[in-house]
Amino acid sequence: METWEPTMSAGPLLGIALAAIVLILLLVIKFRIHAFVTLIIVSALTAIAAGIPIAGVVPTMIDGFGSTIASVALLVGLGAMIGRLVEASGGAQSLADALVNAFGAKRAPLALGIASLIMGFPIFFDAGLIVMLPVIFAVARRLDGPVLAYGMPAAGAFSVMHVFLPPHPGPVAAAEFFSADIGYILGLGLIVALPTWYVSGYLWGLFLGKKFTFKVSDALLGEQSDHDPATAASPLKVISVMMLPMLLIFCNTGVNTLSVAGTIDATDTFAEILTFIGQTPIALLLTLIIAMAVLGPKDRENIEKLMDGALGPICSVILITGAGGMFGGVLRTSGIGDALADSMSDLGIPVIFAAYLVAAALRVAQGSATVALTTAAALMAPAVEAANMNEIQLALLVLATAAGSVFSSLVNDSGFWLVGRLMGMDVSTTLRTWTLNQVFISVIGFIVVLILWAILPSS
Repeated sequence: METWEPTMSAGPLLGIALAAIVLILLLVIKFRIHAFVTLIIVSALTAIAAGIPIAGVVPTMIDGFGSTIASVALLVGLGAMIGRLVEASGGAQSLADALVNAFGAKRAPLALGIASLIMGFPIFFDAGLIVMLPVIFAVARRLDGPVLAYGMPAAGAFSVMHVFLPPHPGPVAAAEFFSADIGYILGLGLIVALPTWYVSGYLWGLFLGKKFTFKVSDALLGEQSDHDPATAASPLKVISVMMLPMLLIFCNTGVNTLSVAGTIDATDTFAEILTFIGQTPIALLLTLIIAMAVLGPKDRENIEKLMDGALGPICSVILITGAGGMFGGVLRTSGIGDALADSMSDLGIPVIFAAYLVAAALRVAQGSATVALTTAAALMAPAVEAANMNEIQLALLVLATAAGSVFSSLVNDSGFWLVGRLMGMDVSTTLRTWTLNQVFISVIGFIVVLILWAILPSS
């Protein structure tokens, strides 16, 4: 497989990708075949149809599945254990009560969204959402309201922060390709991210709560437990536990950002230690250990049972998410993403529109927003260099590419399955809620970028 190169032209490859996505939707929605099985079947058929050698089909599938599982299983597993401790200690309920009392029932979605925006600055999308879900669910249960009214503002907040703002890997990598200033990207990124989230996350979440009235899923935390307010963990304890992974992860992302800027040497021992403890799996592991001491029951046997009970419900989520990564990996190996990007980059349109469209095309073709952003930036780098842009324009170009990279979230995106399953949605509902949220983030974000492009100095 290392020497194999795609031989099909762009047209047939794009046709195969479209047919594969339609087949997935048909099998899952119409014939009710389990998503895990469906994704394996379609991944194999897509690989064969795209011309991947028979001997390389299974290794390609395993590579895509394994690379996704390697990160998702650790994050979801550790996050689920932390979430179970928060819930079982009564801490999630305590914090939910505190939020409702402080902001009122009507403003609870706004409060959850703002908290997620703050947490989403250093922490990656999937890890942040997993850690935040216990509180989201507790608030939804406390108010007996639809889960999407509380979950979508939070999920949308993590998404916009992950896509638009350093020190997340996508915008940092794009900044390096375009030689853009991180400071400008951070400042302008906030201007883009906040109104984008308000419309696509908060307002959209309120609308979805009225349209889809289903209540909290037990996929992550299990059934709700009754807690004595006198013995429940305090909101301060819960906030401290939830903030810990954010602070630890910031050590890693901060070092990466400073090293890219040339401020520090990433090979220094102290920087390497900070990078290590700030890796998301390590940060969550350290948080879990502290949560066990702070929030867990004193009996070791009960702790073991609690941890074991946290893993069972999320196995399906992990496997389906891994299978989604498998499908995305097959699409990348087959050359479908590259074919689409090449077709888009040859259109001869202004650079800022081309960057957005190439990133959007890559996102639809292979699923990963980070891959779409970094690949599109690499493809567009020569054109950007030739355009001789100022620092503000370069920063806006990074943000335009970022907006394109989040366009849509389909069945080839592991996040599609993660969000859908954790919030108790079937495929059809996920398409009408989460997928549209990603479209709104992309389109609204790009519109804000274009407005800034028009009004800010061009020389």
